[in-house]
Amino acid sequence: MSSVKEISAKLVAELRNRTGAGMMDCKKALEETGGDLEKAVELLRTKNIAKADKRAGRQAAEGVIDTYVHFNGKIGVLVELNCETDFVARTDDFRQLAKDICLHVASTAPLAVRIEDLPPTLVDTERRIYEAQVSEEKKPDAVRVKIVEGRLRKFYEERVLLEQKFVKDDSVTVGDLVKQLAARTGENVFVRRFARFELGGS
Repeated sequence: MSSVKEISAKLVAELRNRTGAGMMDCKKALEETGGDLEKAVELLRTKNIAKADKRAGRQAAEGVIDTYVHFNGKIGVLVELNCETDFVARTDDFRQLAKDICLHVASTAPLAVRIEDLPPTLVDTERRIYEAQVSEEKKPDAVRVKIVEGRLRKFYEERVLLEQKFVKDDSVTVGDLVKQLAARTGENVFVRRFARFELGGS
């Protein structure tokens, strides 16, 4: 384990790059974790998520609507990304996140922004399918519920925008990116909605 003196500016910068937290927060996290980068990331994410959650009740009526059209002209996306102030909405980081989410939606075709936005009938259907699969596989009763819940979680991770791994960096989810920007700006940031169009699609 590293001592406080051995924590380099490069390590602090790397942690800041990965978490979006401030330099002093990064340095403190590295000191608290003895210079362990992964533990420091976990520590900061825990704190950042807490900060973001505290802001969740504040109104976020500013933001941008961004667009993406695939080079072949066959897929188009609209995304509304919200924040609390016009000042943040005009920043490069905010606009870049909107563009990244547009690209991500074009690539992955999520069904909803959040898990709670999924139609209950769809979730019930998926659950019934997984329960039938587990029954066919003759799994022990004691583990059937856990297996079904695990498969449902995987479904969310594949089809719900904020649960999906980001297409440009699969070490983070889209939800992580939104929370990181919220932590950097001190504002409530969230994806309100998206629309994805595919030529010839329904």
